[in-house]
Amino acid sequence: MRVLFVCLGNICRSPAAEGIFRHIAPDHATDSAGTSDWHIGDAPYPLMQAEMQNRGYNISDLRARQFTAADFTDFDLLIAMDADNITNMEQLRPTNNTTPLRLFTYFADTGDAFVPDPYYTGDYPGALTLIENAAHGLSHHLANQRTPS
Repeated sequence: MRVLFVCLGNICRSPAAEGIFRHIAPDHATDSAGTSDWHIGDAPYPLMQAEMQNRGYNISDLRARQFTAADFTDFDLLIAMDADNITNMEQLRPTNNTTPLRLFTYFADTGDAFVPDPYYTGDYPGALTLIENAAHGLSHHLANQRTPS
């Protein structure tokens, strides 16, 4: 399964989701992107990297890129961090494309509607706890899809 995680700038939430998911589900191909072009080529935000390191994850190899229409065909599942991301992504969806696009919190058991952006809230630990929860839920969901009936 090829999974793309998407947020606004691709320096906090989506690289964290990619890093955590590739750690817990290494058999899936992953990437991350942002709907904006603000940080193309930048490493994940230092405060996010530090919080990730505190939890045993390394995302220093990741670099921000912008989401494109080609991502709808290059990936099997698109995961957005919030509803604005979905709106921006849907504007680029090619005609007749049916690639699933879900909010990341769809896979969490927390009841949260979206993953808050710690770049603005400052709550890196809280965002990462939610991202870890959703990543485990996504991994479980994908594993169950592969199980024969």
